[in-house]
Amino acid sequence: MSQDVHVVGVGMIPFTKPGANQPYPQMAAQATNTALKDAGIGYELVQQAYVGYVYGDSTAGQRALYEVGMTGIPVVNVNNNCSTGSTALFLARQAVASGAADCVLALGFEHMSPGALGAVFNDRPSPFDHFENITDELVGNEQVPLALRYFGGAGLEHMQQYGTQMSTFAKIRAKASRHAANNPVALFRTVVTEEEVMAAPVMWPGVMTRLMACPPTCGAAAAIVCSPRFAERHGLDRSVRIKAQAMTTDRPITFESRDMREVVGFSMAQEAAQKVYDAAGVGPQDVDVVELHDCFAHNELLSYEALGLCPVGGAEKFVVDGDNTYGGKVVTNPSGGLLSKGHPLGATGLAQCTELVQQLRGTAEKRQVEGARLALQHNLGLGGACVVTLYERV
Repeated sequence: MSQDVHVVGVGMIPFTKPGANQPYPQMAAQATNTALKDAGIGYELVQQAYVGYVYGDSTAGQRALYEVGMTGIPVVNVNNNCSTGSTALFLARQAVASGAADCVLALGFEHMSPGALGAVFNDRPSPFDHFENITDELVGNEQVPLALRYFGGAGLEHMQQYGTQMSTFAKIRAKASRHAANNPVALFRTVVTEEEVMAAPVMWPGVMTRLMACPPTCGAAAAIVCSPRFAERHGLDRSVRIKAQAMTTDRPITFESRDMREVVGFSMAQEAAQKVYDAAGVGPQDVDVVELHDCFAHNELLSYEALGLCPVGGAEKFVVDGDNTYGGKVVTNPSGGLLSKGHPLGATGLAQCTELVQQLRGTAEKRQVEGARLALQHNLGLGGACVVTLYERV
């Protein structure tokens, strides 16, 4: 018998470019202390911690939390590529929902290096072997960095099938910048126009400019989740709860479809979203605000369709009609998303959580989505894992 899980504290630090960041233990401790202060509790009340990061040695989670306190609690290190932060949240929620713990910390951080992502261990099979092989077959262009080939290739499939214009991806990036202008913790707060996005340095002719890709980023974010009993006992804010959550990994369609949209997790996201809608008894039309995984503008467009925010093939109309922003059907990435806020891999899922909790509390200031009651989070990691979470204002 699972119980309700409330998100009672959230916190993140301003994201920075590599080299402008503090060391990871300090970033992580600052985010954790911000979440504890937001919840109104001390670290001694936290019973378990799930700590996510991608680029770091084993037990870096302990090293980070020892800056906050050494209380002897279980600390589990989590690594699930770009969905690491929300995987830590998934595990924290499970611990509380099952009754194994009453108060749990989910923490994510990343200290990234400049430039394109690359493998650390080159003397053994890569987790991306299958992904690289199918991308080489379907996309070619081996001079282009791999992440760009994955997501640019998926966007190109959409362009070829539905006539989607490259300018539509530019519209998404411009929208992200307008939202980020109101977010004090976003990395890029300068508003850019569709025309400026199109005029940025070309990464892949006819497919992508540099501004359509998120940059390497450093940062940290955290969330405190607890049971209703714990929240009541300690007088905590119970206004936000996790109404439903699902995590999926790849099925054979990822490779057998020979479609780059599947390689980057379209069906994985679609399945996770459907599980969440079914569990919550709602549909995508009921959602007020969304934080989704826009590592590239192309993936934001694909995710509109995967999450059911618009029909499959209808994403360009959704963008052109302004249904993805304030005054439209559903506000997507009010934080500025990964494109403008930045994407420190381990922290991203918990930064999304922080934004949505603030939206549901009504404390998002200039970014506030009026009357927000249901908030959807989508966090994707290739290799692969997708976590979709639905938050509800109680």
